[in-house]
Amino acid sequence: MSEHVVDVSWSRGEHEFTYDTYSRDHEWRFDGGITVPGSANPAYLGSPGPVDPEEAFVAALSSCHMLTFLSIAAKKRLVVDSYDDHAVGVMAKNAAGKLAITHVTLHPKITFAGPTPDAETLERIHHLSHEECFIANSVTTEITVA
Repeated sequence: MSEHVVDVSWSRGEHEFTYDTYSRDHEWRFDGGITVPGSANPAYLGSPGPVDPEEAFVAALSSCHMLTFLSIAAKKRLVVDSYDDHAVGVMAKNAAGKLAITHVTLHPKITFAGPTPDAETLERIHHLSHEECFIANSVTTEITVA
């Protein structure tokens, strides 16, 4: 078992507190000392620059899949030189009629130092990565690798 702590802080400041006027900007502070500016998505009156929770969710799924993939590849003695992903999350109504990130598609591009494993081997590693990813195991979102 492990515990993971993030401090999230928001303050009204000088803004009025009505739905259309309050600031959605806030901060996420992680235990390693990193502070990340956060906000709502601009469609929900947030600022365009900071990370919104939906983007962070997609990033967490992509990052977890990548880290699990790298672990499996290393154990199989497959040397990975680079791993880049263009992850796309879709917000839609779920089975309960609530808005949710219902589907995330990962588009990993992986470069190996030696020969690239065949498609069947890569699919097996991605499948196992999905099964072993802590974040994927924590959500109901459908996740696919394209």
